[in-house]
Amino acid sequence: MSTYLPTIKQLQYLVALHEHGHFGKAAEASFVSQSTLSSGIRELESLLGVTLVERSRRVVRFTALGEQVAAKAHRLLREAEELADLVQAAGKPLSGTLRLSVIPTIAPFMLPRILPRLRRERPDLKLMLREETSAQAVESLQHGRADCVLLALPFATGDVDFAHIADDRLFVAFPKDDPRDPPAIVDPAMIEAMAQGGRLLLLEDGHCLKEHALAACNRPELRASAAMIGTSLHTLVQMVDNDLGLTMLPEMALDAGILERTHIVARPLKSDNAKREIALIWRRNSPRADEFRLLAEELKVG
Repeated sequence: MSTYLPTIKQLQYLVALHEHGHFGKAAEASFVSQSTLSSGIRELESLLGVTLVERSRRVVRFTALGEQVAAKAHRLLREAEELADLVQAAGKPLSGTLRLSVIPTIAPFMLPRILPRLRRERPDLKLMLREETSAQAVESLQHGRADCVLLALPFATGDVDFAHIADDRLFVAFPKDDPRDPPAIVDPAMIEAMAQGGRLLLLEDGHCLKEHALAACNRPELRASAAMIGTSLHTLVQMVDNDLGLTMLPEMALDAGILERTHIVARPLKSDNAKREIALIWRRNSPRADEFRLLAEELKVG
């Protein structure tokens, strides 16, 4: 019976390949050359005496056993991460490396306000930032690539703990010279009419703000009528400013000046659901939970 134990590095290479399905992308994510990653996985297979990955020119396919080993490797790496977290938590709070994923509808509007103060007041904190969509960020958290995630709720996050940071109201953004003369507070019926006319502009799939905007109208089925073509809030603003339709924007983006040098009018939506909850989430039972709650408090001040 073999007594060989895989190294953490070999398991990291295997997990990266399983996640990306491509040697080049997995190597890039692992910050090594493709040959280094490939040889590491071959060495793992050789020492285990099994084939984990079937290779061809176009396709990387895991064997049935390879799938099981990759799943187990995910769990082992999570345990290793938690071991490191345990040591980290025993030291000075908010010091050392902290990997934070942030969604694109928060990052450009909130981070510029808080990062200078964090650098000044928490000089021992090395914040590693990654901008990802909500689904990608939650996956990074579950797989141990992120320690915590700054995102907007409601969203399916799985088994996590969280700290509330703020409520962020949603506003309707109208194009310049809009013939409807936008009222002080917009009724959701107007959004429905625009959606049916193909003039409701929303973010593409993968951005939770799209779901929040539709929920605010109490009509999630409007996604079938909306022109979901925006890749970012800044893109949507340019579309609205060029009279291609209307969209919905979070208050933090308005406060950050996203409508500067435009002729767009923004009005609040008349709906109990016209807001999203900004929150920091982390894996349940994380030994750094107290540190994450402290970070959430720092984010509130920002």
